Amino acid sequence: MMIGRVGFLGVALLSAMHAFAQENAERDAVEAADAWLALVDRGDYEKSWSQAAALFRNAVTADQWSQQLRAARAPLGGLVSRKVKSKQYAESLPGAPDGKYVVIQYETSFQNKKSAVETVTPMMDSDGTWRVSGYFIK
Repeated sequence: MMIGRVGFLGVALLSAMHAFAQENAERDAVEAADAWLALVDRGDYEKSWSQAAALFRNAVTADQWSQQLRAARAPLGGLVSRKVKSKQYAESLPGAPDGKYVVIQYETSFQNKKSAVETVTPMMDSDGTWRVSGYFIK
């Protein structure tokens, strides 16, 4: 009976540690995403590219990124508000190499678009830093 209790406590402790690690990852990823979004909001598109994950920078050039972001963001106008709607830790995402990711959805309002959803996906880069690897507006 004692072995069963110890085993259950061990499993419960490991489960709690895993949940705590995911909460920390989500918190750190949201902080990274917020800082990165501040660059985008200011129109500092080249800096947002240079501070993105290596996976992101290898997929698009700085010039391509700036052009795409200008085309997507300019019609929306300035940022009015943004708040985290959801965040989900994942180690596997479609079309991406396995790694540590957090998919964050923001409820966002712009001057010319009252209701939008921004999806920002930070990933743990090879140096252990959370950096944005994907950005979409819907």
